[in-house]
Amino acid sequence: MSKDETTAETRSRSNLTGRAAMLAVVVCMLAISLAYPLREYLAQRGDIGEYRARVAEQQQRVADLEAARSRWKDRAYVEAQARERLRYVMPGETAYVVLEADRVRAPDGVPDRTPADAARRPWFRDLWHSVEAAGKG
Repeated sequence: MSKDETTAETRSRSNLTGRAAMLAVVVCMLAISLAYPLREYLAQRGDIGEYRARVAEQQQRVADLEAARSRWKDRAYVEAQARERLRYVMPGETAYVVLEADRVRAPDGVPDRTPADAARRPWFRDLWHSVEAAGKG
């Protein structure tokens, strides 16, 4: 091999290495410049999914509230709620209230309580029942 051929071959290798290095730098710069926008895009897509789920929940809640509002426009429903919640009776009807009919009495004579009973019953009745139970014992 002659000296000119060796020099030409070395020159082409060094150009190729320089070109490869420059190409690698350009590719790295492109990757770096695209990484942040891509990350933001993916984060925003996740946010959009969360917001769509929230909107669906709120639309369901609105539909439920509108259904409840439409029920209150029905006179029979209003009467049933007044009878149940406020213990109203129609004129001419006689109201009867059965006290503690569904309770099972314990051996000591004190009625068993359930959590639902505790929510309906005022505190002073609980106090009075405990005083009565203490007086019997």
